[in-house]
Amino acid sequence: MSQAPAPVAVVTGANGGIGAAVAQTLAARGYQLVLAGFNGQTVGHQLASELGSAVYLDADLSLPAGAQDVADLCADTYGRLDLLVNNAGIGIPVPHADLQAVTADFFTRMLEVNLLGPWHLTRASEAMLKTSGGLVINVSSVAGSTVSGSSIPYAVSKAGLEHMTRCLAVAMGPEVRVNAIAPGYIETERTREWVAVRDHVVQHAPAARLGMPSDVATAILTLIDATYTTGAVLPVDGGLGLV
Repeated sequence: MSQAPAPVAVVTGANGGIGAAVAQTLAARGYQLVLAGFNGQTVGHQLASELGSAVYLDADLSLPAGAQDVADLCADTYGRLDLLVNNAGIGIPVPHADLQAVTADFFTRMLEVNLLGPWHLTRASEAMLKTSGGLVINVSSVAGSTVSGSSIPYAVSKAGLEHMTRCLAVAMGPEVRVNAIAPGYIETERTREWVAVRDHVVQHAPAARLGMPSDVATAILTLIDATYTTGAVLPVDGGLGLV
């Protein structure tokens, strides 16, 4: 009896702390991987080489053509797609009260990367996902449902991503499930210098510790296994949103 083919996942933002942890966790679960990043070829190709048959592509997912390139690479390399993890995103600190510091270009760029990027790649991958009965997981943020985040445009982009998750769950079902996770503070190279935020999390979160990239990866495994769950947003914040 022939074995079923190994499942295939696309992970975006794979050359960052969270994306790399997700990729490593999925590889350990037996997934074949297409990794996508932006301006990170050295790190991305190194990670791909460490994960066996994984392939990496630098792509601007805010553009439909960049998203199509990733979907085409997946189709050409593996011929199927079972899981799409839309993890790529940007966040640039701007105080919420400083409206004048938020230019139209700044706001537009946040929406292009954090909201349109997942849309473009999901749309480009639709046929493969429906054929496999696949799953989309969008990486949002607690800023999508609370008054927080690095800037107002960032928070708005994540709120849009969460509602798009719900809309797509209806539009793509029953063949495809669509869920999201909403991390709080996660310890990465980029966030390690946020001393005040780190202290606040440890002092006030019910979990009483910092979030780690592995916590996000574990949440993704949870949504993979939760086959009756679609249109959900799973907090990964150590309970901080409760207090």
